[in-house]
Amino acid sequence: MTTQPPPPPQMPYGNHLPYGQQPPPPPQYPPAAAPTGFGPPQPPPEGPEFMAVDVHNSIVVDVTGVAFEDHGAAVEFSWPEIQSVHYKASPNGKALMMAVILPNGQFYECVVQAKPRAQLGPWFAQLAAVLGYYRPTGW
Repeated sequence: MTTQPPPPPQMPYGNHLPYGQQPPPPPQYPPAAAPTGFGPPQPPPEGPEFMAVDVHNSIVVDVTGVAFEDHGAAVEFSWPEIQSVHYKASPNGKALMMAVILPNGQFYECVVQAKPRAQLGPWFAQLAAVLGYYRPTGW
């Protein structure tokens, strides 16, 4: 009777190494830089802000541009897409009326009630300063 050599060891089910054997360690590469947009949040750019709010509407002017909200519908305009911004008191002197005009001629308006009516004066002063900061050469 002849003896045959033992059969070679078989791999267990799947691609697992036999018990007791560990895979080689991963290669040592320098840590990769995080892709753009990842990492700790960056603080927003700083600049003056204007905000007028009533029960239904709001106007915000800040470093990003001008934003209107009218009964829950919101629209935002960045400074590069704005051709001009105009504002005035309503005919009855109780509200701030603002319009944003785009280069293609479209315009958007928002009206915010000043309560008390005396709030309108400080709004105009603050709005002139904020718009002058972001659009110093005019409209």
